[in-house]
Amino acid sequence: MLVIKKSAVLLPLIILPVFGSSADSTFIKSPKTAFIASAIPGGGQIYNGKLIKGLTIMTLEVMALQLWRENSDIYSDYDSGDYILPKGRYLEKRNKYAWWVVFLYFYSMIDAMVDAHLSPFNEVMDANIDIEEEKGAENE
Repeated sequence: MLVIKKSAVLLPLIILPVFGSSADSTFIKSPKTAFIASAIPGGGQIYNGKLIKGLTIMTLEVMALQLWRENSDIYSDYDSGDYILPKGRYLEKRNKYAWWVVFLYFYSMIDAMVDAHLSPFNEVMDANIDIEEEKGAENE
């Protein structure tokens, strides 16, 4: 059974003010700061102003860690309990969640840096480019 502890649910709420205060969509984000903030999964997304994405990544990371730990404990103490699945299946599940933990961690870092690099994208795309005016200014 998946039992999410209160501390796992409260973790994103505690970390949110730390990274959330610098989230402003009007200035260009620093990829280096986004990378450092992503040391905590989802922190880089919150720095970039993507609150829902950051909280989702934090929640998924906590769930994957908890499932990894749960399956690891069951595998280690398999002989002392009465479990539904064979012992090898808990080993497979433990390894699967370990890979999810690693994948989510690196995905969070890469996504945070890419979002920071692309932060000025909307401003650049919204800029008015008048090719005719520039040509006219060059000819004068």
